[in-house]
Amino acid sequence: MSSVESLEKLLNTMQVLREKCPWDREQTPMSLTKYAIEEAYEVESAIRSGDLDDIKNELGDLLLQVVFQSQMYAEQHAFTFDDVADAINQKMIRRHPHVFEQQPAFLTEQALNDSWQAIKQQEKQARGQTLSVLDQVKHGPTLTQAEKIQKKAAAVGFDFATIEDSMEKFQEEWVELHEAMTAQNAVEIEKEFGDCLFSLVNVGRQLGLSCDQALSLTLTKFRTRFAFIEQAAQQQGKALTDLSVIEMDTLWDQAKLTEIVK
Repeated sequence: MSSVESLEKLLNTMQVLREKCPWDREQTPMSLTKYAIEEAYEVESAIRSGDLDDIKNELGDLLLQVVFQSQMYAEQHAFTFDDVADAINQKMIRRHPHVFEQQPAFLTEQALNDSWQAIKQQEKQARGQTLSVLDQVKHGPTLTQAEKIQKKAAAVGFDFATIEDSMEKFQEEWVELHEAMTAQNAVEIEKEFGDCLFSLVNVGRQLGLSCDQALSLTLTKFRTRFAFIEQAAQQQGKALTDLSVIEMDTLWDQAKLTEIVK
């Protein structure tokens, strides 16, 4: 089966699902965004594993998200999957003049990046969008995005002078979070909590840390210790829900001791 036939079959399947499956029918473009993000991470994980079947399946899951979103917008008479494919095709040709012009040119990696960014800026200007030094920071994992935004701002002098100043700002945001919690203002609580996270990322950046890497290490540590608790409960013939918080804390401390021994 050709790629065109396979894609047409997938598009038809998605149309049927939107018509007949209750779950698919109730989805909206916004409700699906979290799944697109999850599938992108699954693709990364599969590629890291090197399992070809897994990579193939995860790429398919990611493609489904594009097809799903396109189908919903087609139902709104906004645009179709064909429009999406045509738009990205035109963009790739437009942003690779060194390849598609009549006289292709060889460019260094830096020159290619400069050309790509310049064309992006031209496109934004043509759409009447305001240009910013933060435009080069792509939307993505929020910790990484926050760190990159702060680096861009710091590069033009918008930064705290010392780590102590950054810590003071974090403590200030922490107090404001407590004030919002005391007032039981849900909107302000969310805003102040976000400010706390952003300030803490700034501290990590000034310490020369990758906040994403630091959190990844903590997640790995938590998974390992929690697995220890699960195994201990199983050995005792108990379910996790049968353990008290005190018992879980005791097992958690035991898990920490095994890490020290290793």
